This record gives sequence, structure tokens and C-alpha cells, in this order.
Amino acid sequence: MSVPAAYLAMVLAQPGAGRLEPRDIAPLPLARRQLRLRVHTCGVCRSDLHVVDGELPDVQVPRIPGHEIVGTVVERGPGCTRFAPGDRIGVPWLAGTCGHCGYCGSGRENLCAKALFTGCTVDGGYAEYAVADEAFAFALPPNYGDEQAAPLLCAGLIGHRALGAAGDARTLGIYGFGAAGHLVAQTALAQGRRVFAFTRPGDGPAQALARDLGVHWAGDSTEAPPAPMDGAILFAPVGALVPQSLRHVAPGGTVVCAGIHMSDIPAFAYRWLWMERSIRSVANLTRADGEGFFRWAAAHPLRLATTGYALRDANRALDDLRAGRITGAAVLHC
Repeated sequence: MSVPAAYLAMVLAQPGAGRLEPRDIAPLPLARRQLRLRVHTCGVCRSDLHVVDGELPDVQVPRIPGHEIVGTVVERGPGCTRFAPGDRIGVPWLAGTCGHCGYCGSGRENLCAKALFTGCTVDGGYAEYAVADEAFAFALPPNYGDEQAAPLLCAGLIGHRALGAAGDARTLGIYGFGAAGHLVAQTALAQGRRVFAFTRPGDGPAQALARDLGVHWAGDSTEAPPAPMDGAILFAPVGALVPQSLRHVAPGGTVVCAGIHMSDIPAFAYRWLWMERSIRSVANLTRADGEGFFRWAAAHPLRLATTGYALRDANRALDDLRAGRITGAAVLHC
């Protein structure tokens, strides 16, 4: 497939603008190990909102957001060996690392100080074409279509890492039942865990989705669960949910903050943390996370609730996500 002289991309032109502009982009030559993809779909993630709304540092404009990219390889740069033209691959949030610092050398490349992030520090997938380092791309399970595969590349991956951070919690609370929440709930249920789903107040569709997926209880985040929890994962970027969830976690349990951005955590009584309860965050992902998750997803088909949008409707998709009008995940068709 030949690459056109210019292609459509939705671009953040000003820091914190909250809106994207359609622009025609000329493709640049590929560097070593880079792949050019014809983008099929790109998930719309809450992290994209943080980029567009100016809530993350180090976002240089102009920038093309999007880090849940599903596409076909159309061109390879020098040194590429992993994928061939015509292969369908996925591009996640982690776009590159230094490869030689202490974190990279100890299996913690997600903490590399020189890491690059798709759609944040390098251009992403809200476009007809995208470029990625082949070392940080993934082969995708063939049993997921393009729209269903896109949310796996962040909502699925971060949910997988967050579930690991929650340890062996047998009763698990999930705060924020969107793209990531509805995927990690299915994994936890398949592992035999008891799952409680917490949504924003009044979000009947999200609670209905949770019940349809088989959770043991669903309610809003102001409610107490029907029983103490061994752990909780917070996908909602609301700091007040940290002490709220701690109050319902049993001794020895962990509250995992899984978002890249969260409002400030208010002061709370030490007694809610005592008895070896803990709070921890999850940052980014490693390639090992991705390989492990995609093996699991290939063997345990996940149900994905998605809403599709045209690429030019990216602002509407972001508005719907911002306002809580999406049940499950939003996906752009590029």
C-alpha cells in the first residue's frame, strides 16, 4: 500500500485547548526500527482527555493524541524484523525507553525517566497513519476485531497491571466502571474473585453493564459495599475515593490508584490506613505486561462494550467521555 502525500489527523494545536483541529499531515521518513501503520481504529482513553485538557506535563504541541492504536503495517524503516507489511499490530501507551537505566535493566521499564509515550510525548493514533517503534508494538489476538482490539491496548493492559498490584484480593472493588473497569472485572471474575462495581452516582447504564457481566454487586461510589473488600482498584480520577475505598477495605488490603492523573487526595484518619492496609499507584506498563495480557485475552475471550466514532468526530467522542455519556469504551474509526 502506498502512503499518500498527506493524510488526515486530529491535532492538539494549543496546550490545554480541550479541542482538536483537523489537519493534513505530510508523512516523515522512517527512522531505524520504525513502522508506519495505516490506522484502522484508535481507542479514546481518559488519558487522552488529560492530554487535551492540559492536565499532564511535558505535552508539546502540536500533538496527535491516541495510544490504543490498531493498524496494518504499510512501511518499514531500517532494521525492522519483527513485523511484515500487511501484519495487523497494536501500539500502546509506552512508545520507547532508554533501555539501559536501572529501571530498564530490572524489568521496570515503565518507570524509565526517559520513556516516551504514544499520543503524549510522541504523536499517536488520532490519524489515518501513525508511526511506532516496532520493539514496543504488539501482535494482536485474531479473535478480536479492530474496534474490540483497540481498548485492550490501554484499558486492558493497565487493568491487567492494576489487578496484579491488588494481589490475591478475593473480594475486589472496582471504582469507575468504564473501559478499564469492565475489562478487569471480567478477568477478576474468571479468576474466581468476588467483584463489586462502583460507578458515578446515577450511572444506571454502567451499573447495568456491570450486572450483565456478572459482578456480585453494583452501586454508586457513595455507597458502602455489601461486605468488606480485600482490595480495591480506582480507575476514576477522583482523589476523594481513596479514603472512601479505604474505609471499606479489610485489614491487609490494598487500594490501587490506576489512573495517570487524579485530583488531590483529601486528609483522612490514620485508623482507616492502620492494620497494614496500603495505597499504591500503577504507572504505565511494561512490554512483559502486554505479552502476558494478550496471551490471557487470546485464551479467555473478553466482551467489549464499545461505541464507534468517525475520526473527524474525535472532539465529540472526547466530549462524551468527559461528560460520562459513554458506557464501556469509545473507539475512533480512522
